[in-house]
Amino acid sequence: MKRLRLVPDETHIDFFKYRGLTFGLSCIAMVASVILWATMGLNFGIDFRGGTTIRTESESAVSVADYRAALDPLGLGDVVISEVFDPTFEGTRHVASVRIQSQDEQESVAADTIAKVETALKTVDDSVRFTSVESVGPKVSGELVTTALLAVGASLAAILFYIWLRFEWQFSLGAVFALFHDVLVTIGIFSLLQIRFDLATIAALLTIIGYSINDTVVIFDRLRENLRKFKTMALVDVMNLSVNETLSRTLMTSGTTLIALIALLVLGGDVIRGFVFAITWGVVIGTYSSVYVAKNVVLWLGVKRDWSKPDKTAGNQFANIDA
Repeated sequence: MKRLRLVPDETHIDFFKYRGLTFGLSCIAMVASVILWATMGLNFGIDFRGGTTIRTESESAVSVADYRAALDPLGLGDVVISEVFDPTFEGTRHVASVRIQSQDEQESVAADTIAKVETALKTVDDSVRFTSVESVGPKVSGELVTTALLAVGASLAAILFYIWLRFEWQFSLGAVFALFHDVLVTIGIFSLLQIRFDLATIAALLTIIGYSINDTVVIFDRLRENLRKFKTMALVDVMNLSVNETLSRTLMTSGTTLIALIALLVLGGDVIRGFVFAITWGVVIGTYSSVYVAKNVVLWLGVKRDWSKPDKTAGNQFANIDA
């Protein structure tokens, strides 16, 4: 019985034939993302805008769709509704969390607005009652923005240090530039499409960083082995060889991950859609950047061949091979 193969055992694709074009498009995408971020801004969720969280209890099962339909006519802006599960709850106890963004830059949602929300939810289930009402002010949400930026920055710095120790400084700069590219382009997409940007999105960005660097390190490992094995082969050819040798692994990993993510994107509902979209986009852009961004930076900087002198040979034995 033959095994299922996404790619042949041996491929000879010239991934760097148009390296100037692919790297140029990546740089243009990064600049465009910065412009979109500066002009259109991000559609911040309650975590970053501030707002009020209402905890509800009812005798009937919570219907997130019905709750949302009842609150939509109130025009409250960003509203996040989720059912709260707890194994200690009795079978007749149904709890939900309703989060409403701050209205008109106020510290918390006004009492009359809370009353309107309660009235609207009682049209769905007249047993609904509010057990707690908590507010997150602009100061706290501002601190969350700062903490989120520090988390992303610290992760990039840690990866820079790790790759530097494990490989060479050229690999480290290439990997971090690729990760910076992935994060920035993802933020640009969120700004362009005005998808809600909240703490779940920050978690998705950190997940993207981890996924992307994993793929990059796998190819870097094979590249380092081949640099020691083929000391006279041009650097660009060693890179092509390394990417081709790891292509099957890359496609299998990305493909199986995308199958699960697309299912969640279609069937997961509105609550997790932003999070899943960010990771789905991140898998695609992370796989692309591992080859066309990180490796291009390393190719431009040059790396050691015998670990005693740099090699910047630019020949290309793959030039006559069709991709």
